[in-house]
Amino acid sequence: MELKDLPKCPVETTLKLLSNKWKVLIIRDLLTGTKRFGELKKSLGTITQKVLTTNLRDMEDNGLVARKVYAQIPPKVEYTLTDIGYSLAVVLDGMAEWGSGYKEYLKILTKQSK
Repeated sequence: MELKDLPKCPVETTLKLLSNKWKVLIIRDLLTGTKRFGELKKSLGTITQKVLTTNLRDMEDNGLVARKVYAQIPPKVEYTLTDIGYSLAVVLDGMAEWGSGYKEYLKILTKQSK
């Protein structure tokens, strides 16, 4: 992605780069360290191989993920967050905090309606 392709609004830029739930969940899983394709697929559950591949390639093109291929048989490929990818940890932390707060809010509403 080039600078000219990005929206003027920084929030919109972030949303464009994280564009779907899978990218956010891939980042979540890679925040704990390097993973192989199969590990990511297993941890994400219902994601298809095609969707995972497409999202990883897009994230690599955008500089969020680095892909390392080992010259061996069977092929071994590892994915790691780049420094800019790791910087999204604060975004995911904020989302986690907000999500927890929202769950608490719903619990309070549920108790009040009884």
